[in-house]
Amino acid sequence: MNIPFTMKVHRGVIAAAAAGLVLSVVGCSGTDGEDKKPESTASAASKEGGSGPSAHEGSDESLAELKGEDGLILKLTSATRDAGGFVTVNGELKNDGDEAARVSVRTSGDETEIIRHGSSLGGATLVDSGGKKRYYVLRDTDGRPLTTTNMPRIKPGASIPVFMQFPAPPADTTKVTFQLPTFAAAPIEISG
Repeated sequence: MNIPFTMKVHRGVIAAAAAGLVLSVVGCSGTDGEDKKPESTASAASKEGGSGPSAHEGSDESLAELKGEDGLILKLTSATRDAGGFVTVNGELKNDGDEAARVSVRTSGDETEIIRHGSSLGGATLVDSGGKKRYYVLRDTDGRPLTTTNMPRIKPGASIPVFMQFPAPPADTTKVTFQLPTFAAAPIEISG
């Protein structure tokens, strides 16, 4: 049985494709005996006039920097509310370590439907503490997460662009907490 896309999911897929971003996260635990806990350094970003998917390219501004395992740093550069009823979070994943790093399977989360489609950032969530709600990564009608998927090994010093799409919280909710397995949580602000 072939199920057609809803307009909301269809727009999400188009926006995801337009973003042209590759999402990758590596979070394998180290075996050097050190207890590496993720750290978070969040900073408020100034509001930008343009909110396109690639607005973060060439910009040093960020919503938050999340440190993960094995030298990985996830820099979130924008969280934009789109007309289709979703929020697109863009950023880049950098390997600040000395060795090439792979994406941890834990970043995909633990939902069977997402895991069966390979590595992704499908385990990411946005938490609205005031509204007492958690927003999970959107999926298409085949269950594929609307995030960067099948991320390559990241060489030391290299970075790759990433994105994730979520259902939009109510219009008056602008502050949420971003969470991704193997990385520290950080507060971010939704624009648009």
